[in-house]
Amino acid sequence: MLKKNWFIRTIILGAISLFVLSCSQNIQNHGYIPLKSELKMIKVGVDTKKSVQELIGRPSTTGVLQNKSWYYVGSTMKHSGWREVKEIKRVVVAIRYSQSGVVENIEEFSLSDGQDIKISSRVTRGLVKDNTFLMQLLGSFGRINVPEMLQEK
Repeated sequence: MLKKNWFIRTIILGAISLFVLSCSQNIQNHGYIPLKSELKMIKVGVDTKKSVQELIGRPSTTGVLQNKSWYYVGSTMKHSGWREVKEIKRVVVAIRYSQSGVVENIEEFSLSDGQDIKISSRVTRGLVKDNTFLMQLLGSFGRINVPEMLQEK
């Protein structure tokens, strides 16, 4: 009887331990943000892309269309058990360059500077079918006009 109680107590204690551990918070940092002291070393109107790269490294991302900006992005995420992951901190450092590649401006943005963007999902309605290759191949039989295909033009 004593062994049975010990086993049940161990199972209950293990279940409680797992429940408590699953409720603990896990904080994770993503990305790279240069230190303030490193950003102060960059001189607007003097430094170039090459000198900035030597000082603080390559950016997380660059401008898409004209490649006139470098973006260093860092975020802090909080994981709490079964709950949805929440972003608690975001920092974006934007370094803008002139056409000649010289630093024009350095800006810093935070999570509060962001804006929610509503994404419009437009769906094509109609008789669009997602057929496999085999279904398309078999479906084309009977629609092929062999004499027309063999005619020389």
